[in-house]
Amino acid sequence: MSTNVAELFVQTLKNAGVQRIWGIPGDSLNAFTEAMRRDGGIRWMHMRHEEAAAFAAGAEAEVTGELAVAAGSCGPGNLHFINGLFDANRTRVPVLAIASHIPLAEIGSGYFQETHPQDLFQECSVYCELISDASQLPWVLENALRAAVSERGVAVVVVPGDVFFQEAPDRRPSSPIRAAVSRVMPAAAELQAAADILNTAKKVTILAGAGVAGAHDEVVALAERLQAPIVHALRGKPHIEYDNPFDVGMTGLLGFASGYRAMDKCDALLMLGTDFPYRQFYPEKAQIIQIDLRGSQLGRRTPVDVGLVGDVKSAASALLPLIEEGRASKHLTDSVKHYRKTRRELDELAANDGKRPIHPQYVARLVDELAAKDAVFTADVGTPTIWAARYLRMTGERMLLGSFVHGSMASAMPQALGAAGVDPARQVVALAGDGGLAMLMGDLISITQNDLPVKIVVFNNSSLNFVELEMKAAGIVNFATDLHNPNFADVATSVGITGIRVEDPADLEDALQRAFAVPGAALVDVVVAREELSIPPAITAAQAKGFTLWALRTVMSGRGDELLDLADVNIVRRIFG
Repeated sequence: MSTNVAELFVQTLKNAGVQRIWGIPGDSLNAFTEAMRRDGGIRWMHMRHEEAAAFAAGAEAEVTGELAVAAGSCGPGNLHFINGLFDANRTRVPVLAIASHIPLAEIGSGYFQETHPQDLFQECSVYCELISDASQLPWVLENALRAAVSERGVAVVVVPGDVFFQEAPDRRPSSPIRAAVSRVMPAAAELQAAADILNTAKKVTILAGAGVAGAHDEVVALAERLQAPIVHALRGKPHIEYDNPFDVGMTGLLGFASGYRAMDKCDALLMLGTDFPYRQFYPEKAQIIQIDLRGSQLGRRTPVDVGLVGDVKSAASALLPLIEEGRASKHLTDSVKHYRKTRRELDELAANDGKRPIHPQYVARLVDELAAKDAVFTADVGTPTIWAARYLRMTGERMLLGSFVHGSMASAMPQALGAAGVDPARQVVALAGDGGLAMLMGDLISITQNDLPVKIVVFNNSSLNFVELEMKAAGIVNFATDLHNPNFADVATSVGITGIRVEDPADLEDALQRAFAVPGAALVDVVVAREELSIPPAITAAQAKGFTLWALRTVMSGRGDELLDLADVNIVRRIFG
């Protein structure tokens, strides 16, 4: 019996180690899903929205480091994919998107559901090709798999529905295509140039990003030799924060004062595997060395004195013997001392003062204390990411996922599905914003349909909270940010998820313990303070002016109660504890 294109497609994916595919079926995908059904070797993870399927696939790829797959039908199905695929591509995780298409002979005719998927996916992929004849399949699919795993991005294969039914060509298959770790060593002359700057500097600070993954020990050893505090960007947090006596916290809009100060006071900044985008947080007078696997990223955020192309593990190991020993430790000592003070102040804000609504910092702190030591956390953009960044402690086994580069709402819940699909025995906790959860709330049903024991903690402040903070900083009266929310616990219960609502801080710990203990999925809907301020580590004159204007305009618009709530939630407890 001959093999058709869909069957060969499925067999190739199995050979590449694919275990599940996230998506929604449709008529243009029928041959493919039928081939999956007959083969039985790959699990179909049915979702309610293609965007959620793409987020889930991206999370699976980030957790495993291996290829993950999403599939959807033509036209609107393809369009729904795009935002989630943008996130995966910008996060640089290997994802294959199978985008089925209208019948081959109808392309260009304005046919029902016709789009131009190659154009649509061009900007959110590293590879995108159309299979218009069965003879193309083996090499187009293999090229797509290689592009996804080697370039660490999204590869899209567009297949008209009728092409899936065509007889597959005979071709000797390549060896299974799997992700591999490559090592890139900077040139010796560049390493020496970097060492010369570091050896003459008196106050070195390290800024570590996602590129330090797998290089924890090498970076810590380099920091010890340099007597340098280590500041991390958000995506570097899971990889460098733990078991690190040189850690002084995070910088950036979500960070806190000690990280900003350690960079501001240095005379040499060593950037390791980071594309930290916020130029205003870089030191103005320090010499800067940047090491990155991608040469295109060198110097694109701040001018650099020495740029080195290489992976952090190899580069840090090679740089270490070039660094002189016996360095002064005052910069490190001062930075660590300031960090401990800042950390203590942040922890004080996460205490339970018994007031309603509940402080979101307290929620995040309890989640950290009660979650498993190897938990995977996902966080929605906005204030859930702030509290995750500040209060979730990394252990070397924990992971923190989010739309941290693309910055999309609604990622936490579907990313939690993707992480849980990899290993249902591993605890997965989503820190969801009320706005983010509501945006893709239909995929709560996907949690129960796919039997995934995801835990969701909702920060319910009835607002687009981070947008409100940005309005305050710009001197704008809050407008169009109110959210009229349902009882999310009741919604969860209606789809077969254990739902718990918490309004009193005295009930929170028991509620979280119960949610984490139930064998299946659980959602805890926590009513949190809307007027909680997340102060950035450095406030510009424009932000201070904007906040003053916001206060004045708020009072003048007859909404002075908001200002009183803000003072009660923030200023009073900071002064009087």
